[in-house]
Amino acid sequence: MNAKRATACDTERGAYRFFTPVTLRYGDTDRQGHVNNAVYCTLYESGRVDFLFTGEGKSLAGGDTAFVIASISLDYLQELNFPGTVEVGSKILALGNSSFQVGQAIFIGETCFSTARSVIVVIDEQSKKPSPMAPQFRKHLESL
Repeated sequence: MNAKRATACDTERGAYRFFTPVTLRYGDTDRQGHVNNAVYCTLYESGRVDFLFTGEGKSLAGGDTAFVIASISLDYLQELNFPGTVEVGSKILALGNSSFQVGQAIFIGETCFSTARSVIVVIDEQSKKPSPMAPQFRKHLESL
C-alpha cells in the first residue's frame, strides 16, 4: 500500500470521526462473565459495514466488486462486560490502489477497551482479483 503511513491505532476517542453504536448481548459473554474475545471481531465488523455498505446492504465500492479482509490485528486493553452499548470508532489509515487500511477502537464514553487495524482489499467478484477503487468510493474513504 502506498499513501499515508499509519502509526499505532489511537486509544483517544477524538481521533475518530465515524462511530457505530452496538448493543452488547448476554450471549456475547463467556464463562468469566466478560465479552468473549471472538466477539470483538464482530463488533469491529459492525463498524466497518456501517461505512462500507448502504442501509440496504449494497456495497459502496460499486459495480461487481466485493471486500475481503486481507489482515486484521487487535489489542485487548480492558475487560468489557455486559450489559451496555459500545461505540466502534473507525477511520481510514491508508489508501492504496485496490486496498485500504482501517483503524478502529471500541469505546464506552471516553474509555477505550480495544483497538484494531485491518487491511481490506477491493476485489472483482468474477475474477476474485484485486480491483482498483472507483473514484467516488475513494472519495468516500478519504472523508473518513
